[in-house]
Amino acid sequence: MKKIFSNISALLLMAGVAQAQETVYPAAQNRGSFVITGGTVHIGNGQVIENGTVEVVNGKITKVGTGGATVKADATYDAKGKHVYPGLILPSSDLGLKEIGAGVRGSNDFQEIGDYNPNVRSIVAYNTDSKFINVLKSNGILLAGVTPEGGIISGSSSVVQLDGWNWEDAAYKMDQGIHVNMPSFLARGGRRGGGGGFPGGFPGGFGGGAADPTKAAFDRLEEIKSFFRQAKSYNEETTHTERNLKLEAVKGLFNKTQKLFVHGDQAKQMLFAIDFVKEFGFDVVIVGGSESYQIADLLKQNNIAVILGPEHALPAMEDDDVDQPYKTPAALQKAGVLYALNDNNEETRYRNLSFNAGTAATYGLTKEEALQAITLNAAKILGIADKTGSLEVGKDANIVISDGDILDMKSSNVSEAFIQGRHVSLDNKQKQLYERYKHKYGIK
Repeated sequence: MKKIFSNISALLLMAGVAQAQETVYPAAQNRGSFVITGGTVHIGNGQVIENGTVEVVNGKITKVGTGGATVKADATYDAKGKHVYPGLILPSSDLGLKEIGAGVRGSNDFQEIGDYNPNVRSIVAYNTDSKFINVLKSNGILLAGVTPEGGIISGSSSVVQLDGWNWEDAAYKMDQGIHVNMPSFLARGGRRGGGGGFPGGFPGGFGGGAADPTKAAFDRLEEIKSFFRQAKSYNEETTHTERNLKLEAVKGLFNKTQKLFVHGDQAKQMLFAIDFVKEFGFDVVIVGGSESYQIADLLKQNNIAVILGPEHALPAMEDDDVDQPYKTPAALQKAGVLYALNDNNEETRYRNLSFNAGTAATYGLTKEEALQAITLNAAKILGIADKTGSLEVGKDANIVISDGDILDMKSSNVSEAFIQGRHVSLDNKQKQLYERYKHKYGIK
């Protein structure tokens, strides 16, 4: 019997089954020290150190600079000729909530029935076994904002690190934002559907709906404000005759422990987001923001940050410049608006985040500004800049080593990655399939 099992095991190994994605384990906790030497270190705040040294002890960065190591390291990584970056951050996505889109409903858990679901928490639905997670790590993305969808108020988002056994392991910052989908003011959507919702407030961003979309949008916006007014009154009460979970869920917006993420592309939608700041004092972040360049000065005046949609797309409206999505990051940079870049493309499933930044670097940003838009800026917007987003002493060792420029699709090749100091695997299903068919056709 033992011999039979041994033969079966050998066959499985030869067939490559032992290398299935299910054997890509989260890394063990790091309680030692390691040093990265000789690389071009991109801090993430605009600074670059040639022939730099990064030291890590117990998962925290203890030195970034030049010169030799100051600790007795358990491991040393030679990055000579390579580039060292902070882990990239995908700020808003349905990663771990949506696996096969509309095709297999059982693999999806990204929205709830009903319009007002602020008490829905995306973190508890996050699937750490998603096949896309390891692909993102291979592209240098080590953290992500996991965001619910649908309805008017979708629920709360959380930030996860991409190397955990379960959602409790993965949670990096929980329930840091409440997400609102703005109603559209257009009778028919533009190239991206006008952004933020159906006319009259039905989410999704496609045309049709109310005969007078502007009136319907105003009515829906008044409903949203009414909800927040009720929430404010409820959360100012010391005792309640009845507990209201929906009103309780947005308490953090009023005490500034949460931010309000407003999804919309149209300038009018963003102007109404400014109203949320003025009436309620919320910390507001625009998600999408394709027309944000038109009101960049107003966004700056009201301290509103922007998470831009993917650049590799047509402009939102037909009369926009065809390259406007490429130019918008530079316009926000010039105006002093805090912004981050995002990639929510359903086909590439978010892996092209760094290449979106590379495109922005050819349309007005410097390379370090573009890098900052997917590292430190994203960390600031998500409220985690005290722990990550740049290679600075005291922060978590979320580090990527690339053989080439991580913003360049041709030369980018992530060779090592560390999350909170843990040396994580970069194996994934797509790499395994690549090796499988190389073997099948005898390609060396």
